[in-house]
Amino acid sequence: MNGKKVVTAVFPVAEKIVSDLGYVLVDVEYKKQNSGMVLELFIDSENGISINDCEKVSKALDEPLDTLDPTNGAPYSLNVSSLGLDRPLTTEYQFNKYKNSEVELKFYEPLKPYNKKVLQGILKSWNLETVTVLINSKEETISKKSIAQIVPVIKF
Repeated sequence: MNGKKVVTAVFPVAEKIVSDLGYVLVDVEYKKQNSGMVLELFIDSENGISINDCEKVSKALDEPLDTLDPTNGAPYSLNVSSLGLDRPLTTEYQFNKYKNSEVELKFYEPLKPYNKKVLQGILKSWNLETVTVLINSKEETISKKSIAQIVPVIKF
């Protein structure tokens, strides 16, 4: 079964259930791993996510996903997990969560005028085509096409 079709079928059903439990469904992936196909849901909340939260969501999704049968009977494993601190920013939710926070940008080619493939700055704004980041006290609007990855900077 096509991964995009599975995600498209699962997202609205899972989003309602996850939301009703008090969490945010951030992303859904359907991919091949060593053990076979895996349907992975990433959740978040203002208070963070514990293993108990993941278990609670997983149990709540079991029956509705069985009824939905998004893979047309093909076996898969269901994983529910938190975003993780170092997960790349890809969704509107993540960009909103990390607005005005420090992020690391990795580029396909060195970014001019800095001539570096990795830079850190403060995430200010974004849209479908660009990301605006404060780098060395200067706002830079950068095409998303030139960015390989944006991740939150983790400070301990």
